[in-house]
Amino acid sequence: MLPVDSIFSGANLFVLPFWTLMIFFPRWDWTKRIMGSFIPFALLSLVYLVLFVASLTPETAQMLANPTLKDVAAVFAKPPVAATGWVHFLVMDLFVGRWIYWEGQRTDTWTVHSLALCLFAGPMGLFSHILTAAIAARREANAASDPPGPPPTASEG
Repeated sequence: MLPVDSIFSGANLFVLPFWTLMIFFPRWDWTKRIMGSFIPFALLSLVYLVLFVASLTPETAQMLANPTLKDVAAVFAKPPVAATGWVHFLVMDLFVGRWIYWEGQRTDTWTVHSLALCLFAGPMGLFSHILTAAIAARREANAASDPPGPPPTASEG
């Protein structure tokens, strides 16, 4: 039998350094190098695959084929299935966080708040970044379209 509690705890700890780097050290060369790699996602995906296969029973297979909320709740009450779902969240939230991080680097948009939200509630962090990026793009467009000030007069110059 798999040590599901240990895998669950290990997966939680595994993602923390990546979030720490993106949130607290976004411009550090090592952060860019590490977050440029897909290795963390491959490793977490393997953990997910192991948990998924281990928690696949006729009951879970039937639930996946035609899910109802009641069935999903019942199946997720089992620790191996809950751990599988949690690792799914960890992988996907980190992947979205990585995208937010790289978009912030590419556009020089502030992302700390969006990354912090994404760490705890992925979709809220994604929404926060989409909103922040839209506001930043609008400000940039407005600044670019503002006419330049009047030329200096002889007494100013």
